[in-house]
Amino acid sequence: MLPQLALRILRTTDLRLLWKFSWNFGVKGMLSVEKFKRRLRAGVSFPPFLHLSIINLCNLRCQGCWVDVDAPREMIELETLDRAITEAKRHGNVLFGILGGEPFLHPQWFELLAAHPDCYFQVFTNGQLVTEEVARQMRRLGNVSPLISIEGLAEVSDRRRGGKDVFRKTLRGLEQCRRARLLTGVATSLCQSNIHELLTEDWLRQLIAWGVHYVWYYAYRPVGPSPNYDLALGPDQLLAFRQFIVEMRCRLPIGIIETYYDHQGRSLCPMATGLSHHVSPRGEIEPCPVIQFAKENIRDAGGVFAVLTNSAFLRDFRNTARQALRGCIVLERPDLIRELVRRHGARDSTARGAALAELGPMEPRFSQWLPGREIPEKHWLYRLAKKHWFNDFGAYSQARHDVEGKTRELEARLAKGAP
Repeated sequence: MLPQLALRILRTTDLRLLWKFSWNFGVKGMLSVEKFKRRLRAGVSFPPFLHLSIINLCNLRCQGCWVDVDAPREMIELETLDRAITEAKRHGNVLFGILGGEPFLHPQWFELLAAHPDCYFQVFTNGQLVTEEVARQMRRLGNVSPLISIEGLAEVSDRRRGGKDVFRKTLRGLEQCRRARLLTGVATSLCQSNIHELLTEDWLRQLIAWGVHYVWYYAYRPVGPSPNYDLALGPDQLLAFRQFIVEMRCRLPIGIIETYYDHQGRSLCPMATGLSHHVSPRGEIEPCPVIQFAKENIRDAGGVFAVLTNSAFLRDFRNTARQALRGCIVLERPDLIRELVRRHGARDSTARGAALAELGPMEPRFSQWLPGREIPEKHWLYRLAKKHWFNDFGAYSQARHDVEGKTRELEARLAKGAP
């Protein structure tokens, strides 16, 4: 599998871009995680990966979206982004995920890429604004990988994304990336309406035929102003999801990303481990993209490093999450989020001002934490990479988990057919 993937990437990617990826993302990215590990040993938590939602506007209206896409424009201006990234670089960070809304609606997006050629950016996009000129610009800059969201085939895409002819328009953007010889990925939020279409070997083979180099799967979270609880996956589907990932990593020449498990198949949360936090289009520093509460802003005095490392709110969030569970706190313990917000007097970081009220009707449901059902990595490279650069870094070993009690609870909920 690895030789075929390497050969395919060499044949279809601009070599200068491949060098940028190998150096900025690969070598410097690993060094960034090593610095993160050293900071943890010193009792300092500053994430090696920052996710920046740079604008709230979007040209689509997806089911279950938590972003205030219909509100007046909110965006982080170039000066603020530049300052935050520059300071993060001083502490070894080079990897940044760029989200929206739709990031390509930010008028200074390409200026940001140009200002930091020594970093690597992964841009989450619906692909519909990726024209020939946009793809050419990304190739010229070389330090960005487009991650194009596909939420189903033609019929499901229109329903999930609130538009018409969404699938074809997205594929048009994907084709522009292929022609520009960009290192390109496809992201999918797995849910009830697309799991049978997109979590299949046939679908991955189709992506390979279209020139896609990697995929990123994550499970749908029913949050925001219009959560669709019927779309959330059940425990058996979550296990099938994990099993599929492990098997396909050994079989097909395409990279597969998921961020819920370590090399032994033990579940984790990147927020709880301190691997990543999120910045909203208002500049608010949130635990993760779907937890929209904050005490700090990247515009605060002292700079992003001091603000994050000194945040009692984020520290308490991490500690509470990893002491209570190894899964997703939003899905499994929304009550804990309400307690944390009230305890710290955190503000609602949305434009709609209803994030706390939205937690009210949420009922606990399963996430990736299914103790006793761990599925370890089979492929040696993924196992090695996760063992050293993507695991819990001892976060959960510092907490006390009643795994037997969790297992009994799991069995009881399964017997009742709980969500």
